[in-house]
Amino acid sequence: MTIPHELVVAIDVGGTRLKGALVDAAAHRSHEENRPTPRGKSPDAVVDAIVAFATELTERGSRAGGTVAAAGVVVPGLIDESKGVALLSANLGWRDLPLRSMIESRLPLPLVFGQDIRAGGLAEFRLGAARGAGTALFVPVGTGIGAAMFVEGRPMSGGGLAGEIGHVAVDPAGAPCGCGRRGCLETVASAAAVMRRYTERTGRAASGGEIARLAGSGDPDARTVWDEAVDALAAVLATCTTLLAPEVIVLGGGLAESGGLLLDPLRGALDARLTFERRPRLARAELGDRAGALGAALLAWERLR
Repeated sequence: MTIPHELVVAIDVGGTRLKGALVDAAAHRSHEENRPTPRGKSPDAVVDAIVAFATELTERGSRAGGTVAAAGVVVPGLIDESKGVALLSANLGWRDLPLRSMIESRLPLPLVFGQDIRAGGLAEFRLGAARGAGTALFVPVGTGIGAAMFVEGRPMSGGGLAGEIGHVAVDPAGAPCGCGRRGCLETVASAAAVMRRYTERTGRAASGGEIARLAGSGDPDARTVWDEAVDALAAVLATCTTLLAPEVIVLGGGLAESGGLLLDPLRGALDARLTFERRPRLARAELGDRAGALGAALLAWERLR
């Protein structure tokens, strides 16, 4: 494959994998690969893994005749991009970690540092299911639930705290949440919650996709769990719609892989809750698990420009 002259390195740090890519100015990926995240080890070990991966990608681009001009790194959790601090990342055990400066001190490239959901939302906003919209929400529904918000073309960060819709209470007497409250959206509608609640009802383990298919075929236990998840998600998205008037809401993450089994009932449940509000278009994310790295690349190119 022909390598463009100028590239950026993009790395999306996940709880289990580092997803990396070389990306040109037109957002074309000339190379991508993964590495394991050294989860459970010290922050320095994770930073060393990020820097080593970025260095390998840089060298690969150089061998193919390209020049790597910058790096974009995005990480999970509560991230204050303006200060370069990982406020809290439960998956990786970080709290108040000056991650940007830790990476910059070891990586000889201009660095852009961000949060994975906002980066994924930026990619969907510019290149994917939300392109052309002025105001949009990107909502990944996976192990947890978060949101990236773009209002009249501008991303909202709130010092790293904006978009935590998974911690909106939908049942104050519900199950305890990791945030310290009870009955948060994540305790009902995340993939982890759907699987846990199905197992509690049946004694059987099943994936989120399997539960979706069982619900679609009329299994009563799966249908109850699935309907309650859809109802809770619709309630929170209705509030978001009243506040932000998004033109489109893009659903990503593991549960969105079920396609119409999620989007069709969610569309109906959301519509039933709205009166005067603009009805947003509901769409499935187009970029899948590539969105975070593509968003990191877009952030890096923005810095260069």
